[in-house]
Amino acid sequence: MTAITEPRDTAWRDCILVPVPVAKGEVIPMGAIVCVNATGFAVNGKEDATLKYAGCADESVDNSAGEDGAQLINVRANKAFKWASDGTITQASLLSRAYIVDNQTLSAENGGTPAEGETPAGEATRSSAGKIILIESDGVWIY
Repeated sequence: MTAITEPRDTAWRDCILVPVPVAKGEVIPMGAIVCVNATGFAVNGKEDATLKYAGCADESVDNSAGEDGAQLINVRANKAFKWASDGTITQASLLSRAYIVDNQTLSAENGGTPAEGETPAGEATRSSAGKIILIESDGVWIY
């Protein structure tokens, strides 16, 4: 493809609702944390350091009987969302990363074990979900 020299009607998206193909066997309820797995398919948020945080499920999708990509889910993205906290998130966590525990819960901890003496730190078991922007008594907002 060569560079354009004339006006072009370029396709665009606002990236608020993003359609993502759903992983084989996955059932994602509306309002759940949605992640993308290593092969590029949507899954429920869960403790797995290989997942990438995508956003919030804007609808429920049942791909329990389908192959990878047989269903699409609209994921609400590029917004701040309020999720449950596992109790480790405190005011001192403000502007720090939150980590995914399950499809509605976040933690201040990545699931790895801290280094102790000559014992090295254990690897993280949780994926990052975004930055903590507000902590309330009934949940935590991330962006």
